Amino acid sequence: MQVKAYMQSVGVAARESSRVLARAGSAIKNNALLAIAEAVNNSRADLLSANELDMENGRSKGLDDALLDRLALNDERISSMIDGLHQVASLQDPVGEITDMGYRPSGIQLGKMRVPLGVVGIIYESRPNVTLDAASLCLKSGNATILRGGSEAINSNRAIARCISQGLAATGLPETAVQVVNTIDRDAVGELITMTDYVDVIVPRGGKSLIKRVSADARVPVIKHLDGNCHVYIDDRADLKKAIAIADNAKTHRYGVCNAMESLLIAESVVAKVLPELGKIYFEKAVEMRGCEKSRAILNSIGPATEQDWAEEYLAPIVSIKVVTGLDEAIEHINQYGSQHTDSIVTEDFNRGRRFIAEVDSSSVMINASTRFADGFEYGLGAEIGISTDKIHARGPVGLEGLTSQKWIVFGDGQIRQ
Repeated sequence: MQVKAYMQSVGVAARESSRVLARAGSAIKNNALLAIAEAVNNSRADLLSANELDMENGRSKGLDDALLDRLALNDERISSMIDGLHQVASLQDPVGEITDMGYRPSGIQLGKMRVPLGVVGIIYESRPNVTLDAASLCLKSGNATILRGGSEAINSNRAIARCISQGLAATGLPETAVQVVNTIDRDAVGELITMTDYVDVIVPRGGKSLIKRVSADARVPVIKHLDGNCHVYIDDRADLKKAIAIADNAKTHRYGVCNAMESLLIAESVVAKVLPELGKIYFEKAVEMRGCEKSRAILNSIGPATEQDWAEEYLAPIVSIKVVTGLDEAIEHINQYGSQHTDSIVTEDFNRGRRFIAEVDSSSVMINASTRFADGFEYGLGAEIGISTDKIHARGPVGLEGLTSQKWIVFGDGQIRQ
């Protein structure tokens, strides 16, 4: 079947399934999530075998270490996926929630009801766990979903899709409520992002080239973030022990993730105390440091940073380091070079912390915490469909509520407009 015809058939099935999901109660959706979790647990060997095929193909194609890390599955990651399904099942269902009820002078009662978006198309690379995270969130929020993973994870995604189908079938929901696009033809992406009759929103997750392409070519609304250039600013009123631990964790906990710190800012009055300690940690962990002249004057193992470094999302063991005069310069730097993803200040000064979270224009802003906390699981969302740096509809980690909208509802008793 040609790609266009195939994608049209996927879209038709998704739209039909979305109507079934929209009227499905919380109990049946939760049962489906638990059935999927059971199927995943029973299929560990199949999932690991399928993933190993993808890993072998990836290594033979020369995929870099960061990409291979995102692609890899192991028992721990499968268990985390199962935990995510259980957590989503335990979350309160937002669909049907009625808020802001009140009477108008006419006597009508007016409010808002939360409803599914309809059909969510998700385009992503590498991480096979996204297949399950996205499916669970869309299912719980009453949305049908079309999942188009990267070619490098095709075997893993197909194995996960089989588990999802088993869980849906076991609870009487249509198996087409979650569809994994079964082709690696890139034309499938072009079709998916322009199917306005069948798809209500697109969520791209992956590299800059993918997100730029989707943003430029999509006719369907897009929820996205382009870069994850996250900052930690160590203030001159910071607890330096906390600061060193946070700057270490934010950079080195995992490198190939969008909420890893890429740029470290240090107030000049404490840099001589902080930077040698951090430099030793980064050196031992083989993190390449690129810095401004002031930072290099303190630590000769730091290489020179270019203008591009201040805006770079490395997704690798590399960090840019800049010495700033204080809070004002830190905020100005972040708002100029940051990507509106996640930024953190380390300070014991309450007023400075309040200024930072008010003035830094990012989707997640933190005080005395690692940027690595910026994800759906840590925020209690169960999982996330992605992180949005847009300012309309959803911002930050997008969980169940971000996959719904609200419509106005009116209760009357025969009122007519005069």
